[in-house]
Amino acid sequence: VVGVRNEDADDYHLYMTNLTRKEFFPADLAQIYRCRWEVELLFRELKTQYNLDEFDTSDEHVVKILLYAALLSLLVSRDLLDLVTEQADDELVFPTERWAATFRSHAQLFLHKLGEYLGYSPPPLVERLIEDAQKIHRQRPILQETLATATRPRCES
Repeated sequence: VVGVRNEDADDYHLYMTNLTRKEFFPADLAQIYRCRWEVELLFRELKTQYNLDEFDTSDEHVVKILLYAALLSLLVSRDLLDLVTEQADDELVFPTERWAATFRSHAQLFLHKLGEYLGYSPPPLVERLIEDAQKIHRQRPILQETLATATRPRCES
């Protein structure tokens, strides 16, 4: 057990380790544990906010896409947090997990604004619904043939 004094809290932080005293000073251990804790928080955020705790697929390619999407979302979220932090009053604090939830809840708005900025304009909703409703599904002719065959009289005299 290694104790490191925390001057800010006027307290000691205790760490359990099997690392030797000859190789690591107490301050080094405290730094290693701080970094490890940051990694743990990062994985918790990826699991809770970006749904990396469970996958609804076993397809390797889909899993990779979901993983990359989550990592990219995390990077965008953190960059935006840096911008917000620069613009906000100095006394304001933005805990990363609360920020991640806020970012996720506004993601559709961000995508919409980004689309506008890049000049993308989706077709109007009503036109899109009318167009999609008029499309014949690829399976429809096959289903119609099956229905016609099933309803045809079995014996014709």
